[in-house]
Amino acid sequence: MEEIKGAESMPQVQTANTKIWAWLFAIAGLLVAAGLVWASDWITMQNERTIYTVDCAGGAWQGRRCNGRLKAGDRYRFRALRARGEVLFWVVGSGEPSGKLAPCAITSGRNWTCKTGPDAAHSITLQMSMGRAVISSDGATKSIHAVPKWRWYLLRWGIAVGHSAEN
Repeated sequence: MEEIKGAESMPQVQTANTKIWAWLFAIAGLLVAAGLVWASDWITMQNERTIYTVDCAGGAWQGRRCNGRLKAGDRYRFRALRARGEVLFWVVGSGEPSGKLAPCAITSGRNWTCKTGPDAAHSITLQMSMGRAVISSDGATKSIHAVPKWRWYLLRWGIAVGHSAEN
């Protein structure tokens, strides 16, 4: 009886293929996990938060609902400086100068409260609670509607996702 050449190496090839597939599966899982962490804004730069706003194109706001088409708006970034008791803010990608809120009681970059000051009218909030902007009802700040980061990027890429904002 004639032996098949290389038959003894078949288990080694199958083991190598299994290892390759296991590594590819693990890498794909890590990429998905990293994407979810990025999209949720769970991990951010230390003491910084970004609020993603939306505009109502071709319509008007009725509470949290836009009767037109949602469009990605400005991104407002806030950096809490605990040692100074102030919060810096700016519009990402804009030529507008940054602003400063002070005096502020700062627990963390996700939790702080500031008093009304000269730059308050240029800000969208005077308070961050659990990483979300607390919208002022007294008109001291700009009025905005916000959405999660992943939804803002879909809108920016032209993918329509609903008609309502978080606030």
